[in-house]
Amino acid sequence: MSDDSPRCCVSGRADDGQPVREDAAVALAGIEPSQTPIARRWSAPIGGAFTMGSNDRRFPADGEGPPRLVTVSDFSIACHAVSNLQFGDFVRATGYTTDAERYGWSFVFEALLPDDTKQAIGSRVADAPWWVPAPHAYWAQPGGPSTTILDRLDHPVVHVSWNDAQAYCRWSGTRLPSEAEWEVAARGGLEGATYPWGDVLTPSGEHRCNIWQGSFPDHNTADDGYPGTAPVHAFQPNGYGLHNMAGNVWEWCEDYFAADYHRTTAAMDPLQTTPGANRSLRGGSFLCHESWCNRYRIAARSSNTPDSASSNIGFRVVR
Repeated sequence: MSDDSPRCCVSGRADDGQPVREDAAVALAGIEPSQTPIARRWSAPIGGAFTMGSNDRRFPADGEGPPRLVTVSDFSIACHAVSNLQFGDFVRATGYTTDAERYGWSFVFEALLPDDTKQAIGSRVADAPWWVPAPHAYWAQPGGPSTTILDRLDHPVVHVSWNDAQAYCRWSGTRLPSEAEWEVAARGGLEGATYPWGDVLTPSGEHRCNIWQGSFPDHNTADDGYPGTAPVHAFQPNGYGLHNMAGNVWEWCEDYFAADYHRTTAAMDPLQTTPGANRSLRGGSFLCHESWCNRYRIAARSSNTPDSASSNIGFRVVR
């Protein structure tokens, strides 16, 4: 993350003094495409011209603007983020080991940890003490060894790095969306809207996404029904039939992250290919709150190192 960005969003391995590495080649080694079609719900083809970005300047380092007209070639995107069940199929088929498993730990939001684990861990991220580097936390043990995903197989997989997402894509015959593809899909046909459903966060008092309610980071009322992740099919879909394009989990994109994205990438199928330390993230997560990051807006951007993983980062795929 950029140093001036609120850390409720995501925390990266660099925040913990760890070496940063992009091991996509290692992650992809030995991964062969599945010979069996992967069951998945897809959108109808999406593409064309739209206004990308916003004039929001609360996080200058994020580079949300200036807004501009871009054109995206037709593609289809998964209606849901990749679930624990789907990622489990991939791991069983390939024997894949995630970055979190290689490192032996991953970032977990403190409130999601079992009490005994909290007491055993002394270290925290210095300027975001709610982020805990939890030993042996990974996709199948999201809160460490005493936790399981068996009661949340329909929730989005978390603790997956950008490298891990690339490996899944190779196996499943898919790829990550570009930021432009992600944004036009999230808009659901609504030009210039703040959220995937319009400009009002809770129309008629109805929650449309899984974000933080209450006082961050000490009290989450979970008025939307979920103190942590929600099922991938939760809440109403947007105009393109896509669920949870705001909140729930951050979603990896293909692009390298750059604050000058809107000033330097092409107007046709924009993609930031200039190498940088971080890869882009979109959509916000269940930890986002108006008083802190407020990055559950469609145009909002964030990033992390490609080997980082946490309890609020997942991904969805395109074809």
